Amino acid sequence: MASRAYRLGLRRQAEVGRTRSSILAAARELVSEHGPDSSVGKVAERAGVSRITIYNQFGSKAGLLAALSTEAGLPPAGTPAVDPGVEPGADPADDLRRRIEQACAAWAANPRLYRQLAGRAPGAAGLALGAAGLALGAAGLASRDGPDYDHALAERLAAADRLRPGCSIKEAEDVIGILTSFPVFDRLHKEGRRSASAVAEILLRMASGTVTAGSRV
Repeated sequence: MASRAYRLGLRRQAEVGRTRSSILAAARELVSEHGPDSSVGKVAERAGVSRITIYNQFGSKAGLLAALSTEAGLPPAGTPAVDPGVEPGADPADDLRRRIEQACAAWAANPRLYRQLAGRAPGAAGLALGAAGLALGAAGLASRDGPDYDHALAERLAAADRLRPGCSIKEAEDVIGILTSFPVFDRLHKEGRRSASAVAEILLRMASGTVTAGSRV
């Protein structure tokens, strides 16, 4: 009897997981096409579920968008700063390079979606995120593990005497966060006219203004 209940529980969990994946896939498509103003009703229709199911799964439209932002990336500034299987290198400048390269690769995976989540149109002037982008950033898109890692990386750069004279740890942390943010990547990526690797090289040259001239970034 207990074994049967256990199997039913596993089956139920699998069904819930499939439903959640279907909802997120529908939301991802709609947000990419029409932006974050897409209604819960439209998402439900495309996913083949009821609106109540979406609210049961995510609590609100904001919860759905927050889950989508987490599921979609993550960032670079929205993803873990380094591959979980990679130990921090002896040279923190190597980790800075990896941080920037991984950020660019992650943002390049679906820039249209990230742009919509950030509430920005292609080619929009300036780098400021809209209200939707700020909310999603707080939820996890713009920085899930970024700030803590960026601070630790800035401290390691300072300890290794890799910061330029006069550059504080806080300044280095802020610069790392800016260089790995989606708005900066999007501005340089130019809707695919520059490759992610080309953007990374530009950002690495910009990073050299923060680390010392002898750094291998």
